[in-house]
Amino acid sequence: MTVSQLLERLRDMPGEAVVLIETDGGLSLVGEVDFIRGQGPGAPSEVVLSPSMAE
Repeated sequence: MTVSQLLERLRDMPGEAVVLIETDGGLSLVGEVDFIRGQGPGAPSEVVLSPSMAE
């Protein structure tokens, strides 16, 4: 899924809804969003969602 595709899916959802990510222990709140620029020719840039460590 690309960032554009994700934004399109989120557009119709309520703004106050929390964002969760599936982890080994079940579901966790998204705590961080990181951007990694493409590394080398043809490599795509990536967005990484990480779970919150506060849970």
